[in-house]
Amino acid sequence: MDKIKVIAIIALFFSVCCFAQERPVQTLRGVVNDRASGHPIPYATVRLTDMPDLGAVCDSLGRFTLPKVPVGRHSVESSFMGYEPAIIREILVTSAKEVYLEIAMRENVNELNEVVVRANNRDETMNKMAVAGARMLSVEEASRYAGGFDDPARLVASFAGVAPSVSNNGISIHGNAPHLLQWRLEDVEIPNPNHFADIATLGGGILSSLSAQVLGNSDFFTGAFPAEYGNAVSGVFDMKLRNGNNQKNENTFQVGIMGIDFASEGPLSKKHKASYIFNYRYSTTGLLNVDLGGKMDYQDLNFKLNFPTRSAGTFSVWGTALIDKFKSSFDRDPGKWDYLEDAAQAHSTQYMAAGGITHRYFFDENTLLKTTLAGTYSDQEAFQINFDRELNSSPFLDQYSRSTNLILTSSLNRKISNRFTNKTGFTYTQMFYNMDLKLAPFIDKPLELISKGDGNTSLLSAYNSSSWGMSDQLSLNFGLYGQLLTLNNRWTLEPRAGLKYQANAKTSFALAYGMYSRMEKIDVYFVKTQSTGDESVNKNLDFTKAHHLMLSFAYKMSNNMSLKVEPYVQFLYDVPVMRDSSFSVLNRDEFFVENTLVNKGRGRNIGVDITWERALSKGLYYMVTASLFDSRYRGGDGVWHNTRFNRKYVLNGLIGKEWMLGRNKQNILSVNLKMTLQGGERYAPIDVEATMAHPDKEVQYDETRAYSIQRSPMLIGNYTVSYRINKRRVSHEFAIKGINFTGAKEYIQHLYNIKTEKIEASEQKTGLTNISYKIEF
Repeated sequence: MDKIKVIAIIALFFSVCCFAQERPVQTLRGVVNDRASGHPIPYATVRLTDMPDLGAVCDSLGRFTLPKVPVGRHSVESSFMGYEPAIIREILVTSAKEVYLEIAMRENVNELNEVVVRANNRDETMNKMAVAGARMLSVEEASRYAGGFDDPARLVASFAGVAPSVSNNGISIHGNAPHLLQWRLEDVEIPNPNHFADIATLGGGILSSLSAQVLGNSDFFTGAFPAEYGNAVSGVFDMKLRNGNNQKNENTFQVGIMGIDFASEGPLSKKHKASYIFNYRYSTTGLLNVDLGGKMDYQDLNFKLNFPTRSAGTFSVWGTALIDKFKSSFDRDPGKWDYLEDAAQAHSTQYMAAGGITHRYFFDENTLLKTTLAGTYSDQEAFQINFDRELNSSPFLDQYSRSTNLILTSSLNRKISNRFTNKTGFTYTQMFYNMDLKLAPFIDKPLELISKGDGNTSLLSAYNSSSWGMSDQLSLNFGLYGQLLTLNNRWTLEPRAGLKYQANAKTSFALAYGMYSRMEKIDVYFVKTQSTGDESVNKNLDFTKAHHLMLSFAYKMSNNMSLKVEPYVQFLYDVPVMRDSSFSVLNRDEFFVENTLVNKGRGRNIGVDITWERALSKGLYYMVTASLFDSRYRGGDGVWHNTRFNRKYVLNGLIGKEWMLGRNKQNILSVNLKMTLQGGERYAPIDVEATMAHPDKEVQYDETRAYSIQRSPMLIGNYTVSYRINKRRVSHEFAIKGINFTGAKEYIQHLYNIKTEKIEASEQKTGLTNISYKIEF
């Protein structure tokens, strides 16, 4: 970006500060719930801690309204007899949209009846049974943290235990591959919800299709998660869609370099409190037909309809979907080709959709039944042709894959007493799959069948999870999860347990253990090749399994500052590998598998996650995280290697500052910075002799020394600068967001240069910048 544009935008930010106006006000509404049962607490008291005179008493359904709240940040406190007071700090109130809060209160079990004020912060997850390796994802954080890009997948890269990337948003936890993470939406496992998914990294993409405009607060787990989570060995991203405003219509329009968004929410029926919310985005590059090394076109849609009833519970209809199209550029001048890859042209399309109907019903104030019927769909198609120097073309790749899942899941949550809560549930998933991959063995050779497969199977799972407050200081969470794959009748029973000791108001200790398992991506089970004929060679594969043990020490230095240290160890076993090879699915990065696999592999991840954080207060926040780890695996060759994602360390530093500007302090200037220092990427040594002997000079690696070479460390810098103008019933926001302003280069692969006749490392210096304008009205 040239300097003139930057100066003009900054001048615009500060010029609007001169506008004089009365400080706008806004309505703050919400509901107060029992944390254990989820049932509303009637007649609780709610007030602003910085403006004690501004308060209200909840109605019989736990709902409250605070009118005429001045714009800016406020902390909200709720209290009720028999419950610990709860505080939600630094809520952002703007002029255009009402604020809706769900405040969860914990029933007081302290026999001495001491008053404990509990701050609902990001250390206290939405899931009440998590004691370690978990953090709540705040939507407001997604728009504030530098490098977040309103993308939840990029936001969690700021958390301890996660190694970020620049060119993609794959989530690598503790050295595990991104595809081992489970994505969940509204209690349902969904396909990878990222644009251009699984291309650069299996499990990642360029940008999430899930918009911050519709997401609610969600949970992110890095290990030792509770019994209700299954079919995952790396981590779980448990996301929720929020309900729309059921009192008034609110709209958002945003235009920027990354895309054009329109979001809307409002009542479907004010009388029955029914509401809708949706967000639609279209890429700017697709709209303008821009060629940036290729033509990229993407769009996505997210929505939720909510229908409360008087006696039949609450129904909701929700969904998310994306469409991606890409066509690479091709220079028709052979003299400009450096690599054979420059003589190729490819185009691809991707579709993903997930949606369902959810029903919530309270039998009484302590018993909640939640049932969801859902479906997911993913479709990928790709075609590539290569050219010779006479510009004659020949097909090189022809691939498609389609996957459809039908899901039924239900859970019963019962608060048996103020010390004991139980949750029991099951999930049934019916899976359908169809795939065909043809690839030319060499350039100018005809396509050959590499992999194909089709079929269907079912995955059944059930769990029982309990939380027991053993004493005022000691709590125990325990449960059992089991799953069965009907394709081969492989099954597993997995114990989970978490023990937490609250030594005093500032210090706590926790120990969590879990056994976990995950089925492979469905293409692995149904793969057939030319050599295997109609036989599905991997049909009998067992689950990848893991034991995970995590300790947690948390110390609250003050109301706004905390320290958390979490050492962990993870042992993986029954990992699918190739016989007499270093290949393991723990490093899988290709979208297809063509070989016979056996459950003979192992894995070991050991390390410590450290987080020192000052929560936003008086306009300032900062966070320092450190992850020190070692990630190893054993392939079919019986040798222990570094995993592909064993970076050894990741250090993050984040800081942000807000200023209230304008004559009446109604506008907000926000500046945020994030710096990341992490170990470099890994690869195997180059087998020069085999590369030069290859007909296409395709680089060959010495797989007997897999991932033994590590590149130089990476320093990645991100920033976000925004200015919000709050006027009566409308707000404007101008923002500049940048990723990798430090110019860190990512290793992609090695390539043979046809001009220099040398093997060179292919590096990519990805820098993303988004200049945007948003209006809320």
